Amino acid sequence: MPGIEAPLILTLQLDDAAQAFFDALRQAHFPPERNYLAAHLTLFHHLPGAELDDIEAYLTARSRAQAPIPLDVTGLQFLGRGVAYALSSPATEALHRELQAHWLPHLTPQDQQRRRPHVTVQNKVSPEQARALHQQLQAEFVPFAATGTGLRLWAYCGGPWELLRTFPFGTNS
Repeated sequence: MPGIEAPLILTLQLDDAAQAFFDALRQAHFPPERNYLAAHLTLFHHLPGAELDDIEAYLTARSRAQAPIPLDVTGLQFLGRGVAYALSSPATEALHRELQAHWLPHLTPQDQQRRRPHVTVQNKVSPEQARALHQQLQAEFVPFAATGTGLRLWAYCGGPWELLRTFPFGTNS
């Protein structure tokens, strides 16, 4: 597949149970008119679509060598106008740094920054609504483990994203 004009987004694929948990919260609390994506953990917001072939080739090889990644869901983050779940994962941070170094000439300033893994379940609401949900979820929160099972590459289509390809971890072992 040749390059495309749309920017590319790279996310960490979550295990089915974690994905279902975050999707249910997003469905319940994200403004319906803005909720056209499943819950996701973004690694890169804007990779160059023109480099699609090279990006896919690199991700194919890299993901085959990657074991599933343990994630600890450690708490909640108040985003001002939304709420996210914070995740801790040294392996995710190491993978992100490695990918940053590989793609550095192509990265936007946002994607050159350190990534703090999180999954947003509410955004673009009033601060009062966000604060209320944060307090509710915080009161109910129990830390849990999840697993990163692969990478997903998306084309940004001005709002909705188009899934281009999934790169499962450990398919070469």
